[in-house]
Amino acid sequence: MRKIIILEFITLDGVIQAPGGPEEDTEGGFKYGGWTVPYFDDFLGKAMAEQMREPFALLLGRKTFEIFASYWPDHESEWSGINKATKYVVSKTLGKHEWSNSVFIKGNVVDEIKKIKRQRGPSLQVYGSSNLIQTLLKHDLVDEFWLKVFPITLGKGKRLFAEDTIPAAFKLEKSKTSPSGVIIVSYKRKGEVKTGSFGS
Repeated sequence: MRKIIILEFITLDGVIQAPGGPEEDTEGGFKYGGWTVPYFDDFLGKAMAEQMREPFALLLGRKTFEIFASYWPDHESEWSGINKATKYVVSKTLGKHEWSNSVFIKGNVVDEIKKIKRQRGPSLQVYGSSNLIQTLLKHDLVDEFWLKVFPITLGKGKRLFAEDTIPAAFKLEKSKTSPSGVIIVSYKRKGEVKTGSFGS
């Protein structure tokens, strides 16, 4: 079965909105777009390049897909295989695109994603796509998180985990910290949440 991996830039208070630039996503009056930029260094760049070398397909919401489609087709030298990779897109309004190997998911999104997971192929990497991620979390479809945790709080903005996220336990796979204080960490799904009490 294929894995679904969430790759996100995230603040200490859980915000994932518009990490890459001021105009990326201003929904809700968000004014901190580009909050990752001051923390980027060679260390973080190399860590990202390492992840981008993994075999992959993409699973994206429409907004993130359109951002990717406006840049990556002409910059494959920066991400080897991006044009050949299958791009699965969840959208109510977009049904086709000229970017090669773009597949649009129609019908019951959860059922269709489950079907894709059962197919043979590389892991499905999810970038951005905050609305899609909530659907994945609600239906327990996430296998791993590859997060870059930035030493900043923003107070407002779209968050990775919403209230209807299904309870789940994860195992730390690896972690390292950049000179600028960004924690690069990966977690793998590990069973159900366990509870207990101290002193009993």
